[in-house]
Amino acid sequence: MDKETKERLGEIRQAIKKYGFDKILGQTAKSKIRKTDEEEHNLLLDDEIPLKLRLMLQELGTTFIKLGQLLSTRPDIVGEKIANELANLQDDNPAISYDQVKAIVERELNGNIDELFTDFKHEELATASIGQVHEAKLITGERVAVKIQKEGITDKIDLDIRIMKYVANRADKWNANLRKLNLPGIMEEFDRSIHKEIDYNNEFMNMQRIEMNFVENPNIHIPATYAKYCTSKILTMEFIEGTKLNDVYASTSDEFDKKLLAKYVLDSYLQQLFIDGFFHGDPHPGNIMILEDNVVCYLDLGMMGFFDEKFKRDLSEVMLLFVDQDVDGLINQLMYMDILDYDIDTSSLRRDLNDLFGRYFGVQLNRFDGVLEALLNLMQEYGVILPNEVVTMARGLSMIEAIAHNLDPEIDVFASVKPVASQIAKQRLSPKQFLRGKKSNLILYEHMLHSLPKLLTRTIHKIDNEELQFRFEVDITDKVSIIALVSALIIGSSVVSFGPRVFDMPLISLIGYIIAIILSIIGIKKFVLK
Repeated sequence: MDKETKERLGEIRQAIKKYGFDKILGQTAKSKIRKTDEEEHNLLLDDEIPLKLRLMLQELGTTFIKLGQLLSTRPDIVGEKIANELANLQDDNPAISYDQVKAIVERELNGNIDELFTDFKHEELATASIGQVHEAKLITGERVAVKIQKEGITDKIDLDIRIMKYVANRADKWNANLRKLNLPGIMEEFDRSIHKEIDYNNEFMNMQRIEMNFVENPNIHIPATYAKYCTSKILTMEFIEGTKLNDVYASTSDEFDKKLLAKYVLDSYLQQLFIDGFFHGDPHPGNIMILEDNVVCYLDLGMMGFFDEKFKRDLSEVMLLFVDQDVDGLINQLMYMDILDYDIDTSSLRRDLNDLFGRYFGVQLNRFDGVLEALLNLMQEYGVILPNEVVTMARGLSMIEAIAHNLDPEIDVFASVKPVASQIAKQRLSPKQFLRGKKSNLILYEHMLHSLPKLLTRTIHKIDNEELQFRFEVDITDKVSIIALVSALIIGSSVVSFGPRVFDMPLISLIGYIIAIILSIIGIKKFVLK
């Protein structure tokens, strides 16, 4: 271990001890053995833990502040109290000097700052722990905002993450109560997240992609980016002049059509979630500006969520079941998505979900109004760790709903969500959906087709030599059971009309027929040739 790592580890250990977290984490095997279960339980119930945790993370600096901000979005992991407290973390640091900014810009853009820009303001517009923003003007005349990453921040983050992983692994090893949080897994997620954030190329690509998604929508604006002036540590984008949402809320003039803005904000976010599968991960009011003619502008696109096509359809079905308060359907869907384990106490979960829906939907509502947060908390009680994208989506949708409701208190969020989710969910039932998509699916079907004769031959050979055994939940010791199974497979396979086709026959039907053939061979061998 080098000197720098030892010194930083010493600082972290001192802070952990200062705020009492050494007793919770279990610094050594000996301390773990000495500690009783009752003492450990009492420590975890300490009402001051959320505040102590926030103060400790704030004291330890940039990387730990970023970790706290990530955990503030995961109440399903850390609980509502800790998540709310960590949301108060301040990500600010003193600004670096103009001379430092100039050196970074000239090194990254490989040129003299006075030749790259006709004007570059010395005073920063905003500053944070990782970077700061300056106003400038390109030689082509465009007014821009330039985000500059502070010197040496990557090395500091890498060092802290190595130590964080070390501490997380020790805590996971010696503390059973913390083990269920999967701290090593959280650290892996955080490692990926923060390295995306400090690579400005990632935000540049995010802005390019979401701009294309709204290219035909004049009501939504994404700041333009200038590739020639962008690197992993410099991001140059269009300078945005608009009105902050809080000022729009308070406005009584005719300049803003608040009902229209509420619709634009909500519809644009539903498009991101259910149509594009690529959505703003932190759409709080500070990241949305209102431009002239009631145009909505999204800012700070470094943190984005992503759904693949399958997950997008699955999530759409979850939202439909949720809005319809279909508890059994919701449980089954979450099991299908591998979010709930099949051995979970479904009777208890069904009762709790019915209580939740009864509490929030006892009267006619037109918004989620905290029900998503309540659902996340319920999942936590059952030890369910939700995919990060689901939690990010729920948090983002809650923020957007609050914005839309502040603009138009009468807006019906459910009425907007249901048709969009229905449209996506119905795609699963479309026969064309099986043939639509990546070429890799067609290659897979081709490989399956070529493998079927060989597989069937090998299976029959193993059956003949009694090398293969089948186990069924139904009794197959009599002829009637075999005949019933084969008949059901043949009839079921015959009525299937959707899906990819092989030999002008649905692939699902072909697989059903093959299984029926195998069962027939078993029956013939068992009852006819015996």
